Amino acid sequence: MTEDLSPAERYAAARERAVEQATALAGFREMYEFGLDPFQIESCQALEAGKGVLVAAPTGSGKTIVGEFAVHLALMQGKKCFYTTPIKALSNQKYADLSKRYGADKVGLLTGDNSVNSDAPVVVMTTEVLRNMLYSGSQSLLNLGYVVMDEVHYLSDRFRGAVWEEVIIHLQESVTLVSLSATVSNAEEFGDWLDTVRGDTQVIVSEHRPVPLFQHVLAGRRMYDLFEEGEGQRKAVNPDLTRMARMEASRSYNPRDRRKGKMIREADRERERRQRSRIWTPGRPEVIDRLDSEGLLPAITFIFSRAACEAAVQQCLHAGLRLNDEDARAQVREIVEERTAAIPDEDLHVLGYYEWLEGLERGIAAHHAGMLPTFKEVVEELFVRGLVRAVFATETLALGINMPARSVVLEKLVKWNGEQHADITPGEYTQLTGRAGRRGIDVEGHAVVLWQRAMSPEHLAGLAGTRTYPLRSSFKPSYNMAVNLVDQFGRHRSRELLETSFAQFQADKSVVGISRQVQKNEEGLEGYKTSMTCHLGDFDEYARLRRELKDRETELAKQGANQRRVAAAAALEKLKPGDVIHVPTGKYAGLALVLDPGIPAGRVNGHRGFEHQDGPRPLVLTAERQVKRLASMDFPVPVEALERMRIPKSFNARSPQSRRDLASALRTKAGHIVPERHRKGRAAAADDREIARLRTELRAHPCHGCDEREDHARWAERYYRLRRDTVQLERRIEGRTNTIARTFDRIVALLTEMDYLRGDEVTEHGKRLARLYGELDLLASECLREGVWEGLSPAELAACVSALVFEARMADDALAPKLPSGKVKASLGEMVRIWGRLDALEEEFKINQAEGVGQREPDLGFAWAAYMWASDKGLDEVLREVEMPAGDFVRWCKQVIDVLGQISAAAPREGSTVAKNARKAVDQLLRGVVAYSSVG
Repeated sequence: MTEDLSPAERYAAARERAVEQATALAGFREMYEFGLDPFQIESCQALEAGKGVLVAAPTGSGKTIVGEFAVHLALMQGKKCFYTTPIKALSNQKYADLSKRYGADKVGLLTGDNSVNSDAPVVVMTTEVLRNMLYSGSQSLLNLGYVVMDEVHYLSDRFRGAVWEEVIIHLQESVTLVSLSATVSNAEEFGDWLDTVRGDTQVIVSEHRPVPLFQHVLAGRRMYDLFEEGEGQRKAVNPDLTRMARMEASRSYNPRDRRKGKMIREADRERERRQRSRIWTPGRPEVIDRLDSEGLLPAITFIFSRAACEAAVQQCLHAGLRLNDEDARAQVREIVEERTAAIPDEDLHVLGYYEWLEGLERGIAAHHAGMLPTFKEVVEELFVRGLVRAVFATETLALGINMPARSVVLEKLVKWNGEQHADITPGEYTQLTGRAGRRGIDVEGHAVVLWQRAMSPEHLAGLAGTRTYPLRSSFKPSYNMAVNLVDQFGRHRSRELLETSFAQFQADKSVVGISRQVQKNEEGLEGYKTSMTCHLGDFDEYARLRRELKDRETELAKQGANQRRVAAAAALEKLKPGDVIHVPTGKYAGLALVLDPGIPAGRVNGHRGFEHQDGPRPLVLTAERQVKRLASMDFPVPVEALERMRIPKSFNARSPQSRRDLASALRTKAGHIVPERHRKGRAAAADDREIARLRTELRAHPCHGCDEREDHARWAERYYRLRRDTVQLERRIEGRTNTIARTFDRIVALLTEMDYLRGDEVTEHGKRLARLYGELDLLASECLREGVWEGLSPAELAACVSALVFEARMADDALAPKLPSGKVKASLGEMVRIWGRLDALEEEFKINQAEGVGQREPDLGFAWAAYMWASDKGLDEVLREVEMPAGDFVRWCKQVIDVLGQISAAAPREGSTVAKNARKAVDQLLRGVVAYSSVG
């Protein structure tokens, strides 16, 4: 090719190559055995040109290459680079990768658990650590050139997302930001915001998966492709799946159909039996065996339950599955024994080590947050090495950890979201299936969904084909954030800073569309106003009178209905068992015997008003032998007892014979009585002076005599309806504008009331609060202020501090917890009392917990576990007492340790034992499984 070029063209090409060779990117590319993808090259070039970058690309596409180039640039330029990740496991993994590439002397690690070589030029850390550095003005920020924010889409996380925005807003302008995100549908919007707050930022979006993904459905013995073979973006759903779903929906046989005379022919039943033999949801061992036979292992099966993940491993073991040969088994045992050598034998037994090892040796494992961190890390290492080939995992595995597989299996498309069972979103589906296909190993990846009854192939195709994963800000000001901001910038500047958040950016952007609608409405209002103009007079005034008359009539009608409802409820409250009544309306209208008046608990005739929304609900026996609980709607008018009857003690409402006998006695006793018809009273509107006045004014108005009056009135009705809608839109605009700043103002007002702030000055109490990070920061500060923890031993302090971090996984977990006696119980009671006072203050200052701002109630559910562990009790005894998985126990202990560290830094140095005992409590908690589960 070069021979075809002219000398001038060859010279220009040579110069271009020389310029490229002189770039930092050229040297960086030589460090990798594979070539870089176009999106990686574009991102690296933008970085080298001094721009910030937002890289949005699918899981497994190699986004981290761009982060590693930022590390490379920092080392070349003699600057520092901080590489932040959302979770400690990912920080540990990245620290190991960078240490291997650049040498352990140049790379450090900072998480809540570990501090390794923290003065190194490259430091891997969790995002919270960097946020805390920014607020404390750490010296480590000097000479910081680059910050890599891996998994930046975490800013959507409702609990921790605000930290990402705090970091982005507060980093010095001289720092170049590298944001790495999963594929999000509003990357341009996020990039626009980054451009606003950080300066020149280039957005690079790649939809390309380096390993193509194929979607399947496994039903019975057959694996179906989800989509038909075909060209183009819009792929059709496999008609076999559609037919199967339709057949399953129509074949449901209801035995009661016989009673309706619908006889199902023998041929239909035979066809149904044949279909049923082909369609079923395969068992877990069957699925793994099938994937193994088709060469689709290693596989990750996502099950949205920890217990189900453990059960799946046991099912595979009981089925006799073996995915490893003898050589692989020996390698597994060697690695496992080396990684767990520090764990004492008695603890291994408690942790279910031998059952876990048996699964690993066979190539099968679970992976979830309830596991000991060491065990999880071993599973990850063995999976990457190909020594574990089937992993059953909860969705937490999808969050960033480098564990790609050839196949991903989803058992169900529904998961528990903490409040209810909900369908997984297209974004969640994309993230889970994104693990399938290992770059450089697999030619293609496979996502397999197990067939479930009532599955809709079209719904699944929508999940698989949709790329909607919008980034939504979860940013909310907190008490700690408020005092730190005011301390650094003063109130006015802090307010301005908060208005630059992504949350406010998105809110303001949504206002643009609403404002446009308001403008359109106002144009429409002008047109309507013209159409309702009357030549005889002011039709606007006439329409107002009509509307006032209608509103008054409606109001009186409502009052009348309410009075009738109250009278009916009062009458029901007077009923007693044995009263014979006439049910005036509804399905059970007619003669009835009251078996139970159904008055709500705690109600005594008339004394509690009628706040109970359903009112009394009497249980009655009808003349037709039915026993039913009636509702207030069955009694639109008051009802009175027509007669009294004795209810036999032997009466059983479930016995047909009892009902028949008593109903017969009811008809004999009262069947002849004709109930008195309820006479309607005179309508309130007939005597209302306001209605009389409005009708007089209406008839006297000039427009009343207009021939086109009703035509004008229709235009007037449209005008007022549109005006009402426009006012509502304007309120929405007002509600969304400056929302973050208004919340900040309320927080500042409360902190001023409590003497944490005085104008732009942060008081001593405020400086203490500035060192306390966490959901219950203000409660912790108040406990220090009031000396609640003074005189507690280290173990007792650990128990009390646990209430600041622990949250039961399910509301049902929050039964009365076991608590240490003596000082601990008293201190925890005092903490709850202080929380109650803060809760009342928050209500007064309109600080709403539902919006993610404010202090939740402290949870005492981990106090006993923390106390026992800090009191040197054995792991077996502690886990047996608290009935908690080892992984959860370790995680909560580490969070308690983290807050104890903050308390030791914030507590008074003189005249207080809290700081010293907090440090001792850390030492007493950081032992055994809690200590050796840390990776460094």
